[in-house]
Amino acid sequence: MGDPKGFLKTARETPRRRPVDVRLTDWREVYEPFARERAERQAARCMDCGIPFCHSGCPLGNLIPEWNDLVYRSDWAAAADRLHATNNFPEFTGRLCPAPCESACVLGINAEPVTIKQVEVEIIDRAWASGGVVPLPPAALSGFSVAVIGSGPAGLATAQQLTRAGHLVTVFERDDAPGGLLRYGIPEFKMEKRHLDRRIAQMEAEGTRFQCGVPVTLADQLEGFSAVVLAGGARVPRDLPVPGRPLGGIHQAMEFLPPANRHGASSPVTAAGKHVVIIGGGDTGADCLGTAHRQGAASVTQLEILPKPSKSRPTGQPWPTYPMIYRVSSAHEEGGDRVYAVSTEEFLGDDSGAVRALRLTEVAFTDGKFVPVPGSAREIPCELALFAMGFTGAERAGLLDDLGVEFDPRGNVARSASYETTVPGVFVAGDMGRGQSLIVWAIAEGRSAAAAVDEYLRSPADDRPPLPVAIPSTARPLR
Repeated sequence: MGDPKGFLKTARETPRRRPVDVRLTDWREVYEPFARERAERQAARCMDCGIPFCHSGCPLGNLIPEWNDLVYRSDWAAAADRLHATNNFPEFTGRLCPAPCESACVLGINAEPVTIKQVEVEIIDRAWASGGVVPLPPAALSGFSVAVIGSGPAGLATAQQLTRAGHLVTVFERDDAPGGLLRYGIPEFKMEKRHLDRRIAQMEAEGTRFQCGVPVTLADQLEGFSAVVLAGGARVPRDLPVPGRPLGGIHQAMEFLPPANRHGASSPVTAAGKHVVIIGGGDTGADCLGTAHRQGAASVTQLEILPKPSKSRPTGQPWPTYPMIYRVSSAHEEGGDRVYAVSTEEFLGDDSGAVRALRLTEVAFTDGKFVPVPGSAREIPCELALFAMGFTGAERAGLLDDLGVEFDPRGNVARSASYETTVPGVFVAGDMGRGQSLIVWAIAEGRSAAAAVDEYLRSPADDRPPLPVAIPSTARPLR
């Protein structure tokens, strides 16, 4: 604890966002630079608690008080070492994670929590800028080979850990470039892809092999590998089977965001000049919102079936849980209407078979279900509808069916405490085994699954230290 009075003397401060009228003209990240001195003052607010509950909020077990103290003392290189001790990709989490660690910060009980997420991203950005992030190839090869299916955060973390342990790792990605939803699902204004590209380059220099544009649909494609890790995510989107669903102009979010990331203004699915309705109030919906703004939508309305959350922590979600409160993301700040406690009843079409409007009704939560409020039905213009209602599980057709893995009741690939599926030698990490979750959980699962695979492969004579385990497969967020 560098400054015992830091949390008393310094108020919480985060970087400013670029002006809305400026950032809507480009796809660059929205935040302005944060001065080194300001980051060091923010780090000094960390109280170095006797029991740092931020560790409980973060599944990675990040050594938050340690690297906060190092930043306060201007030892940024040592801070980067402590950050990398638990997190392979802090530049991803520092930009994309909703920071459950801050909700669990002890200072947050009666004051504004420490800006953990901002200090994290400042540490890693400065480490990259100073040349402090270098490839870490293994000292020796094990003779084993591992196939990782999917190159999202779980697959990348698994691959990097196993490569550094000396195994020959091949990552298979069906898209034309690695990264999964980090590349084609996350808009550039949230994380510029240069951050992803330089991590991929580091991993290739360490020895990880990437085979992109290669969909693995049959078990025979994995013949010869010593072990397999499934990390393909929970890619089955939740649909909305209401009247008018077959009309043109109605898309899942992942039919809208990837083309926007690939093609920018020339995307084949565009919001330009249209009245856009986004169904779903979470992060994916906000990504659609910011993208629609940059494409030049005429209007954007975001619908949420739940009531509007309060601005303060609800009594039923006490510290240190992650509370469901009213939050304003950068995309919400840029415009659009947010409508709560409504349900979509029907899509209405024009003479050409395209959607022209949406009929909704207000709802109330009664006896465990949402009930329409009489007389509240109305229409709103809708020329592009986007579903951002989450995902229901892993894609079964193809590889999973051919492997013969079993599934749990929620549609996820079933696994043991050691991340192994019901097929020996086949492991699963990330959303494919856990269900839709946060990026920190994906990386934590990747690190933990890698440890399980390494233990599965190692011989009794192997005296290497075991790989670290971040979480058991049964771990769940604080609730």
